[in-house]
Amino acid sequence: MMLLVALAITVAFVASWGATIGVLPHHLDFWWELALLVVIMLLGHWVEMRSLARTTSALDSLAALLPDEAERVEGDQVVIVSPSDLAVGDVVLIRPGGSVPADGRVVDGSASMDESMITGESRTVRRDIGDDVIAGTVATDSGLRVEVSATGDETALAGIQKLISEAQSSGSRAQRLADTAAGWLFWFALASGVFTAIIWSLIGLPAEGVVRTITVLVIACPHALGLAIPLVISIATERAARGGVLIKDRLEMEAMRNVDSVLFDKTGTLTKGQPTVTAVEPAKDGDRTGHEADGLLAVAAAAEADSEHPLARAIVRAASERGLTVPGASGFTSSPAVGVSASVEGRTVRVGGPALLEEVAGRELPVADGWKREGAIILHVVVDGAVAGALRLADEIRPESRAAVRALHERGVEVVMITGDAEAVAASVATELGIDRYYAGVRPEDKASKVAALQAEGRRVAMVGDGVNDAPALAQADVGIAIGAGTDVAIGSAGIVLASDDPRSVLSVVELSRATYRKSVQNLSWGAGYNVVAVPLAAGVLAPIGFLLPMSVGAILMSASTVVVALNAQLLRRLDLTPETSAPTQSTT
Repeated sequence: MMLLVALAITVAFVASWGATIGVLPHHLDFWWELALLVVIMLLGHWVEMRSLARTTSALDSLAALLPDEAERVEGDQVVIVSPSDLAVGDVVLIRPGGSVPADGRVVDGSASMDESMITGESRTVRRDIGDDVIAGTVATDSGLRVEVSATGDETALAGIQKLISEAQSSGSRAQRLADTAAGWLFWFALASGVFTAIIWSLIGLPAEGVVRTITVLVIACPHALGLAIPLVISIATERAARGGVLIKDRLEMEAMRNVDSVLFDKTGTLTKGQPTVTAVEPAKDGDRTGHEADGLLAVAAAAEADSEHPLARAIVRAASERGLTVPGASGFTSSPAVGVSASVEGRTVRVGGPALLEEVAGRELPVADGWKREGAIILHVVVDGAVAGALRLADEIRPESRAAVRALHERGVEVVMITGDAEAVAASVATELGIDRYYAGVRPEDKASKVAALQAEGRRVAMVGDGVNDAPALAQADVGIAIGAGTDVAIGSAGIVLASDDPRSVLSVVELSRATYRKSVQNLSWGAGYNVVAVPLAAGVLAPIGFLLPMSVGAILMSASTVVVALNAQLLRRLDLTPETSAPTQSTT
């Protein structure tokens, strides 16, 4: 791109130097125009480089997230060290308002963590003992002690930096188109310059021919065209990273704008991937047994308090979330496939499934039939030998999932769900979320074939998943989107990674892809269209009516075209990638 500028400056210098030493006519002295040309070119180049430099701010800001110092716990002492000196297994102290220096697991304390710089989510997330924390996140309200699990290039932050760097340097179809157009424009400008010089010489005005040739070479410089796509892609990649969307493959990012079907894996993507108490139903004789909904849940949580079973943890967690006072329990026993038993406030409380009802000769509550049709897990609570009520447990739907499905429908995108769960479970979730169609009972090795089936219908498919069994489907899809909280295998198979587990982030990918395409088309159109008009003017096509474009104005127009492209690309920074704030009602499925 600089070759045309170099040619123009060289021609102007040789002509001016020849006129000065008397070899060429004195009216070919262009020293003033040459100086002005150089100044304008340098000014335009400075504006261009300044715009490009801003696109590296994502990597710079990510690097700045790490603290300059870390407080390593050594026995009873706290030693100040550099984060680079930390090793796996070290315990570091994170003070309120401090940044985590390396990936690790909380071993003491509890704090609300600001993870917005990683996930794009503005809300803080509570991290307790046993939870993982990411380097660069901030403990907002209290201190923590964290055992380091990864340092340096092994941290999630370093992985994000690598993804951004690779995405910004990777190729794309639009970039190849721009490079090809810029190459053709060079030869067009060169031919136009030669043609201009010949025409003006033939009509007896060689001096004016030199001026026109220089102007053509300057004004046709494909700076704007060459800058059109790289700047848009760099800004889009940075903007995506700030919104919690990490682009691994720019080709898939480009393809996202044409996607008309989004296939969601259910477990861990649309749902939380863990059992949750979704309903509590006391028995009809609840007054006799002394239990209503909250009381029933409280005694069930007391009986399950010493159990490590996932269903038991779900019951205890539900009681805690409702703020219930859980009484103490003693004499805890557990019977496989039956349930648990404990003494709670002098009464024998048992919690279990169908086998427990058989032991106590009890009957299921009438509501259990409806719960079974929905594919829910049902546990009954038995107090002193009498059925006191039942608990409904299911894999809880994420509160954001309904908003994600609704927003995709508004954009004309079909939503499909795939799951290995039974038909009843899949149908219940699909109905709850308003999903267009679903595949139930799908084995892990068959998920990719379902993607292929959708593609055979002529649909452009984006697959969203988080597990190892999603990897083949992610690779098969036109666009593979991995939930960042998922497995490394799933992330490795996807072209786009969502740093958060919010399914609404898929909308950010769609909007960013479409906005990037619009800006690319606008910049390409301007970069090419500008030359269609400007080159004939520079050559002197309007000379018969007395209009000749000055060389300095040509340089200004060339620089202005670059600035227009740069400013248009910068508008991408204003794109709002925050998940839609419409608050869906809490799911009961």
